[in-house]
Amino acid sequence: MKEEFLHHVWEYKKFSLQGLKTVQGEPVEVINAGQYLQRSGPDFFNAQLIIGGQKWAGNVEIHIKSSDWYLHSHENDPNYDNVVLHVVWDHDTEVMRRDNSEIPVLELKHYTDTKLIESYNALAAAKTWIYCEKELAAIDTFVLENWKERLFFERLERKAAPILQLAVETGNDWEAVLFCFLAKNFGLNTNGNTFFTMARSLPFSIVRKESFEAENLEALLLGRAGLLEGDQEDAYPRGLKARYAYMSHKHRLQSVHVDSPEFFRHRPDNFPTIRLSQLAQLYHTHQNLFSKVISSATVEDIYKVFEVQVSAYWQTHYTFDKESAKKRKALTASFIDLVVINTIIPFRFAYAKSTGKELSEELISLLRTVAPEKNAVIDKFRSFKVGAGSAYDTQSLLQLRNEYCEKKRCMQCALGLELLKK
Repeated sequence: MKEEFLHHVWEYKKFSLQGLKTVQGEPVEVINAGQYLQRSGPDFFNAQLIIGGQKWAGNVEIHIKSSDWYLHSHENDPNYDNVVLHVVWDHDTEVMRRDNSEIPVLELKHYTDTKLIESYNALAAAKTWIYCEKELAAIDTFVLENWKERLFFERLERKAAPILQLAVETGNDWEAVLFCFLAKNFGLNTNGNTFFTMARSLPFSIVRKESFEAENLEALLLGRAGLLEGDQEDAYPRGLKARYAYMSHKHRLQSVHVDSPEFFRHRPDNFPTIRLSQLAQLYHTHQNLFSKVISSATVEDIYKVFEVQVSAYWQTHYTFDKESAKKRKALTASFIDLVVINTIIPFRFAYAKSTGKELSEELISLLRTVAPEKNAVIDKFRSFKVGAGSAYDTQSLLQLRNEYCEKKRCMQCALGLELLKK
């Protein structure tokens, strides 16, 4: 038994309202269960109750056992002086306020249907992956789709928060913000933070000025990421190193510590050298990338914007001084899909939010045309008969798994609450 289950029982009045009595023997009538605060202080605020013929307006605190009141030191906390009813599952001791007045206690176990308890125990029983894995396939489609939409926007809100924060820090220079988050996306999970730090260390005004010459931009990115250190044999990297030294002096760039980008366990096409060359070519090709990203109506339009490849040197190299078979190394559709999912959609959501526009349906429609992500979490959902036909579905399911299933927040999950009804 967990307190969140008792919160659910009290909030939705999932108990018999007839014949309610406190353990002190006084009749109880619940007019309003109160507002579930989910923060420090009493659990339910401004409940309206009639206890022993007297009408009360105050707070309700909920515990598994009455003695938890003292375990949590509520008897010394002035925030609990206005508690008018202590709702518990097991009553094992009387409960007193700071002024030593006794608080009425309602013992819920005597008024809760055993079928509801059985449903909760079945939901909370140990499973191989998540609590409701065996019941997922039976959940009503309408409930599942509505919840997936809520999950999708919860995930978008989380992703948009750092974008909006950086917009404030840059004085709403949205081109600069986009550059930083695209750099992070190009670094993937391993080098994302390194690329983000590198991008933040470069004033975007310098990127704008130098983007007309691709080699200058490549020298800036590789140099800032610490990849031009050491002695290279080939003329191209030595030229980049000279360009970077000149631009550092020209623009008075301050030195910055950036963690060394990782090559280990990456496929060669994901080496940081390759990804930074592609990023340089992207900004060399598009001087107004922000407006193009915002205005692209379809995924196909976005694909066209991101049709870039590496510079000539990197077509025959993955690392400096080591030649390989020639390959264009263009951005693949699957990589651009990741950019759409992790940067473009959250970026458009954040920008719309900052300008007071509503893009919910547009963003859902756009992401429904992007292929579903492939990972172990999505494969596991499929094994329990919950399919994912698009990136919209996979983003929703990842939010479900990470923020609800992993944290055992069944009582805050629409699917968990739906299963309790059964």
